[in-house]
Amino acid sequence: MPLSAVIVDDEQLARDELAYLLKNAGDVNVVAQGKNGLEAVSLVREHNPDLLFLDVQMPGLDGFGVIKKLLDRKVPLPQIVFATAFDQYAVKAFEVNAVDYLLKPFDKKRVAQSIEKARAKAATAGSPDEKIETLMRMLEAQKPSSGKILIKAAGRLLLADPKDICFATIEDGVITVTTSGHMGMEGQSNCRTLEELSDNLDAKQFWRAHRSFLVNINHIREVVPWFKSSYQLRMDDKKQTEIPVSRAQTKRLRELVNL
Repeated sequence: MPLSAVIVDDEQLARDELAYLLKNAGDVNVVAQGKNGLEAVSLVREHNPDLLFLDVQMPGLDGFGVIKKLLDRKVPLPQIVFATAFDQYAVKAFEVNAVDYLLKPFDKKRVAQSIEKARAKAATAGSPDEKIETLMRMLEAQKPSSGKILIKAAGRLLLADPKDICFATIEDGVITVTTSGHMGMEGQSNCRTLEELSDNLDAKQFWRAHRSFLVNINHIREVVPWFKSSYQLRMDDKKQTEIPVSRAQTKRLRELVNL
């Protein structure tokens, strides 16, 4: 019996490459493709595939967020094969019996091995949920101890020093991180919420000035008076971005800058 598969990756080229390799591997039927974590959850519920090829680093809901959401909703889990371009990010955490992992760019022989591994697992009784949860605990333990923040920018996975982060903002579930200085850049975080990102940063240095913005107080260039006794922050990034301060945080701003 052919295995049914769903591919989810935010990069079209990666999806196309993997679909091509699976087609040539034989006995695998790609029933659907998705470009983000929310689509992954919907496609697994709709198609109940044997295999899910899932990108780890996606904006918004990342690969591990997908699994958490499926577990929370008690959706039967397919065999999970993770895909990652970042071979230093918790690769050991993927070596759990219930799952496999592929490094990008994909290798034809390695893809074939993943299929065989998944086929063998499919014949084994029992739910993979417990092993998936083990995987996620291992992932937490394998996170880089440097305290740096992973940012995806221009197809690359970069590690930013928190002191260089100017601010982060969330829109439509996607968190964009902006760094300052002459090497300033914008990239996307794998965190699903600003609260989650904030948990990985120094609370004395980073402040939630607005529900959509998390700012590094050391990169505030100017406090700009706004209408009706409100304020905006002009940051020291390349664009000198202006960030609103919510009314609820105005008191905190006054404390920070002795207004």
